[in-house]
Amino acid sequence: MNLSTGSARTALFPGSFDPLTNGHLEIIERAAPLFDRLIVVVGYNPNKQSLFTATERQQFIRQSCVPWPNIEVDRFSQRLLVDYAAQVGATTVVRGLRDWRDFENEFQQAQMNRRMMPSLDTLFFLARTDERTISSRRVRALIQAGESVAHLVPPVVAAAVAQRTRP
Repeated sequence: MNLSTGSARTALFPGSFDPLTNGHLEIIERAAPLFDRLIVVVGYNPNKQSLFTATERQQFIRQSCVPWPNIEVDRFSQRLLVDYAAQVGATTVVRGLRDWRDFENEFQQAQMNRRMMPSLDTLFFLARTDERTISSRRVRALIQAGESVAHLVPPVVAAAVAQRTRP
């Protein structure tokens, strides 16, 4: 991985971010200082039902990432992340790992990306202990069950959830 100075270092942090969680923000906070540009890429599938639209998710990320001026937010719908990486000049993909199951899946994806784009590295961040149980899927399940998620998501997301779930 090229973390040397010189040309602009651009990394991607792709995900659905449906919704954005404190775990995602923890990875952004740790990765942002390592790169000139960290593009948080919201993946979306127009054929899939989401809790929040891709535009809403992008806005949540922008509002939550104000402390990091090198963060950009974009939307991604291309089939292959490597195509997007080449388009924006990214050399690194940032991923968070909560446990060994995440590692198995992420390692396979990193290997595939590397085969298709040899210059694309993947940088893994191990989730901190208190962030390991947070996943967007779990947060969505709690929301559907009527439980509070304010302790798991940034304030802007908690406010949107509260507004959306009001009777």
